[in-house]
Amino acid sequence: MAKITVRSPLAPAGFPDLPLVRGVRFASAAAGVRYSGRTDVMLAVLDAGTSVAGVFTRSATRSAPVLDCQSKLGGVCSDSAAILVNSGNSNAFTGHFGQTSVQEITNAVARITNVPVGRVFTASTGVIGEPLPHDKIIRKLTELNDALDLGGIEDAARAIMTTDTFAKGSGATLDIDGQPVTIAGIAKGSGMIAPDMATMLVYIFTDAHVAQDRLQLLLSELTDKTFNCITVDSDTSTSDSLMLCATGASGVDATDHSEFRQALGNVMLDLAHQVVRDGEGASKFVEIRITGAASDADAKIHGMAIANSPLVKTAIAGEDPNWGRVVMAIGKSGAAADRDRLSIRFGDVLVAENGWVSPDYREEAAAAHMKGQDLSISVDLGLSDGQATVWTCDLTHGYIDINADYRS
Repeated sequence: MAKITVRSPLAPAGFPDLPLVRGVRFASAAAGVRYSGRTDVMLAVLDAGTSVAGVFTRSATRSAPVLDCQSKLGGVCSDSAAILVNSGNSNAFTGHFGQTSVQEITNAVARITNVPVGRVFTASTGVIGEPLPHDKIIRKLTELNDALDLGGIEDAARAIMTTDTFAKGSGATLDIDGQPVTIAGIAKGSGMIAPDMATMLVYIFTDAHVAQDRLQLLLSELTDKTFNCITVDSDTSTSDSLMLCATGASGVDATDHSEFRQALGNVMLDLAHQVVRDGEGASKFVEIRITGAASDADAKIHGMAIANSPLVKTAIAGEDPNWGRVVMAIGKSGAAADRDRLSIRFGDVLVAENGWVSPDYREEAAAAHMKGQDLSISVDLGLSDGQATVWTCDLTHGYIDINADYRS
C-alpha cells in the first residue's frame, strides 16, 4: 500500500483550474508498479507537428528513460508524439534490464497510439535499483489510449507523484495578436531536489507554435532561472526530466514573443516553488536574495551555499535567526566575499553590516520574522552588481522520517 502522507503545511489550497491546451490529451491508470490503490502511470498524446524540448539530469548515473529521451530530442516535428510516465520505480541502476524496459514500453506505446517510436518519450520515478515491471504498464496501454481526454491533466499530475503530498500544476492564458494561447504544466518533486534538475518530473504544454530549436533554447534559458535555482536537500537524482511541448494547435507563432516568454517563465517558477513547498518534512519556504556579488554566477554560488547548509536549514526549522550560520555559508562557498562589506537581513530586519552585528539589531524582531511560513534572507556582498535569487526550505525531522524507511 502507498503510505499515507500528511499534506505539506506550505501546500496551496488545491489543484489549480488549468486552461485546456489544444493538441494534447491525457489519461491515467493504476498499473500497480509499486503502489496499490492509486494511479501510477500517465499517458499524454500530442498532435502531429508538436515541437518537443527537454532538459535532463546531468547525473553520471542517469536512468535508461533519461538516456532514451535525450537521444530522441530534435529532428522532424511533423509526426505526433507521446509521453508515458510511471511512478513507484525509477528504472535506474538496473543494467541492461533498464534499456529493455524502455524499448518494450516505447514499442508498445507506438503500436497502440500510432505514434512513431522515435517520438515516444518515457520517464520513471521512484525506487532506484529494482527492475521495472514493464509488463504491468504495457497491460494498461489500451485502457489509457481509450481514455485520452483533453481535460485529464490533473489526474496525470497525481499519477506521477511519489513522496509528494500534493499534485502540482500551473497555467496561463494570454493573448497574442488577438488570439488566445494557453500554457499548462504539471510537476512532481519533494526530495532529492537540487540544481541540474533534482528528482523532478516536469511536463509543460502550450498550444502556441515554437520551432523546436528555439523552444529548446527558451527552455534551457528559463530553467536556469527557475528549476535550477531551487534546492531541498542538495541531492541530484538519476531521473530528472523537464519537457516542454508546443503543439501549435492555436495557429499562433510565439517564437519571439516576449509576453509568451514571460508567461512561460512564470509557470515554470510557480511549479519550481511548489516543489520546494512540498519539500520532504518542510515547514518553511525560504527565499534567499544575493546582491552586490562579483558576478551573477558568484551570487548564485553564495545563494546555494546558504540554501544547502544543514546548519542554516535547521536553524530556520528552529525559528532561530542565527546569522552566524549565514556568514559561515558565505565564507565556505568559494565565491568572492569580503567579511567587512557584508550586510545581512532577515525579512526587513537589518541583522549585520560591515562585518559586525548592526547596532540597531534587535533579536526579537528577527525572531518574529522567523516564526512565519514564508521567509526571506538577503545578503549584500558589497563587491559589485552581481545578483541571484534561490529558494529552499527548512530541514526538519520529517525529512528523516520520510527517507529512513522510503523503500519499506
